[in-house]
Amino acid sequence: MRRITSAIAVGAAVVGLLTACGSGGDSGNDTSSMRPPMKVAALGPFVGECGNVTDQEIATIGGLGQVTQVYKNAVGCNWQGPGLGSSSVTFASYRGSPLGREKAWVTAQGRNPETVDVGGHPGFQDATPDGTICDFAVQLGDDFFEWSTSSGAFGTPSPTPCDKNRKLAELTVQRMK
Repeated sequence: MRRITSAIAVGAAVVGLLTACGSGGDSGNDTSSMRPPMKVAALGPFVGECGNVTDQEIATIGGLGQVTQVYKNAVGCNWQGPGLGSSSVTFASYRGSPLGREKAWVTAQGRNPETVDVGGHPGFQDATPDGTICDFAVQLGDDFFEWSTSSGAFGTPSPTPCDKNRKLAELTVQRMK
């Protein structure tokens, strides 16, 4: 009989603990109101697959000559010129991601991003000091997209490496839906 009484007492204690922990009532100790509500990012305009730019436009504007598309997925595309260490062009679209974080990353790499405007949309461009790489990003509400180019290991650096990225970004903005 003593075992049954002990088992009942332990069971009652466990039930009491579980109900206290799982209580959905207003207990006055509600810590969830202390956290700010999560922000839900609004979807920006659809920039199209690969920034809505064709392979031929990439070859011409990006200066790749013959182009090989290396990958294409839901958020980005990458094209390479022919040969090992060749030049490349990359497009990436970021939903619900702040452009400021990307700009901070570029700055942390020791680069100095310049503010730009493309069709009324703010953004930034930044090139490496040797002119071999340019990142060009454009904010669209809570989203942004980015065009990046690299002259590759054996390519010729450009004195104005971001000019081609601006042209690609302008096409993307013009063709948004």
